Amino acid sequence: MSEYGTWRRVSREGRRFLRGRPRPLRRLALWSLLESAHTFLGGYAVARALDDGFLAGRTGTGIGWLVVAGAGALLGALALRGVFGGLADLVEPLRDGLVRRSVRQAIGRAVADPGRAGDAGAVSRLTQQSEMARDSSAGLVLVARSFVFTALGALLGLAALSPVLLVLVLPALLLGAAGFLATLHPMARVQRAALDTDEALAARAAELASGLRDVVACGGAASAAAGVEPLIAEQERLTARLARWTALRTLALGVAGRLPVVVLLAATPWLLGRGVSTGAVAGALTYLVQSLLPALDALMTALGAAGTRLLVVLDRFCDPAPVAATRSPEPGTPTPTPVRVPAPVPAPVPAPAPAPAVELCRVRFAYGPRADPVIDGLDLVVGAGEHLAVVGPSGIGKSTLTALIAGLLPPGGGTVRVAGAPVRGTPGPGPDVRRTLLPQQAYVFTGTVRENLTHLCPGRVSGAQVERAAAALGADGLVARLGGLDAAVDPGRLSQGERQHLALTAAYLSPAPLLLLDEATCHLDPRTEERAERALAERPGTLVVVAHRISSAVRADRVLVLDGTRAVCGTHAELPARSPLYRDLVGLWDARG
Repeated sequence: MSEYGTWRRVSREGRRFLRGRPRPLRRLALWSLLESAHTFLGGYAVARALDDGFLAGRTGTGIGWLVVAGAGALLGALALRGVFGGLADLVEPLRDGLVRRSVRQAIGRAVADPGRAGDAGAVSRLTQQSEMARDSSAGLVLVARSFVFTALGALLGLAALSPVLLVLVLPALLLGAAGFLATLHPMARVQRAALDTDEALAARAAELASGLRDVVACGGAASAAAGVEPLIAEQERLTARLARWTALRTLALGVAGRLPVVVLLAATPWLLGRGVSTGAVAGALTYLVQSLLPALDALMTALGAAGTRLLVVLDRFCDPAPVAATRSPEPGTPTPTPVRVPAPVPAPVPAPAPAPAVELCRVRFAYGPRADPVIDGLDLVVGAGEHLAVVGPSGIGKSTLTALIAGLLPPGGGTVRVAGAPVRGTPGPGPDVRRTLLPQQAYVFTGTVRENLTHLCPGRVSGAQVERAAAALGADGLVARLGGLDAAVDPGRLSQGERQHLALTAAYLSPAPLLLLDEATCHLDPRTEERAERALAERPGTLVVVAHRISSAVRADRVLVLDGTRAVCGTHAELPARSPLYRDLVGLWDARG
């Protein structure tokens, strides 16, 4: 919508609001009339004190007029106290009305588009923008009212002293005001664009914050950043544009606030030669310096900052809430009859051999250019549907290996492929749906049990599916203790084992064909761990487990033993003869058994 259309819409809403509040407006006007009297007395009393008092040799008369000016200042202070009382009666109802309208808009949008019920922009309107509107409107009303009644008193005073003073002062004032008004529309456009960008950035940040750990675990950091960085760059560009328009506005303020004084001082000899008294010139200077120009400067500053911001913010509250509707065909429009064309029967094509679930070729990785490699020249192929266990001493590189397969770390050399594609090349926008990584610290968030079990599933999951998964993992008892699928989960009240149990059940429901468990069962007892691993191995797909116990390796199809930069892969029965480290680990496990 154009700025003119925005102004019309906001002004129409503003007039409707003000018509419903005549009493606060009358109260403001009555108190402001006292401010006009204070302004009039300020310059007029100075002129009379000079002409009728000190310059005429009557000191008492001069002092008397200065006392009148002082009484006018006290009158202005009394008027300002009453103005603030009336101002509160005007702006507080405005803020309350905007909050109610924001809630109605958010509900309307949620009903019209349930898929986008989480509207971060509504939160911004309900909190930040409604408070911004209240503060901006309060400052604007206060300053605009002060300028109108101060200008009224000052112009009446100039006319009373000498009409020729108005002829000198008004053109300079109007020139500065015209330059200032020329900046209002461009600044409003920039303010609107800045608020749009702010809401878009808030919405994007809210989406990412709700699943930040998932984004990192699934290798979607680059994709997530790609959606945020343009918004940040746009905010930077708009800030620079706003600064340039602010500089032009400052120049206009300088013209309006300084040029009338310069003109008056330069014309003083001419005025005195035309019969204007010295007191009248001093009174005119008093009107300019103490009343008119400070009020004009305050008005322009408020309009340039609070005014354009208020216009843009109020326009956002004027948007009607969308209503869901379906479009009906025009009456009399014939309904087209679909024509069925038989599809050609394709010739049988032999199915290609499935790509390995995981393939590492000469992979090397070190934590730094001069550090010793943690993994050096590793070749590994994990077939589709295979169950692989990874064992080795603590710190040997087991978690590094899973991070390489998950795409969280780039290899220093060689290639890592998942399902036949480079793991760092995500097949589409968003997280990589080819694999799910469960770290040792299980991810459980504040929400319902159902949400914690299905957050890795892109589509809808029925309650029966969730219950079957919980039963397969042995988590049905935990779900019952928590109060059922729709019960709220407080992560702080769960043990580490309970968190891992919920995360394993979520992984079981995940459609990802590759599951990576990085000691994700270390807080479970051996019996629960065995049940969970067997259920995950029977699930369609490939399972790679960083083993916490040798019993996990016994259940696997193959075992990868990491021993420094050496690696040996084979079955549990083969490895004791091929790997001294694995033989020692099995012997220690047998002794403990």
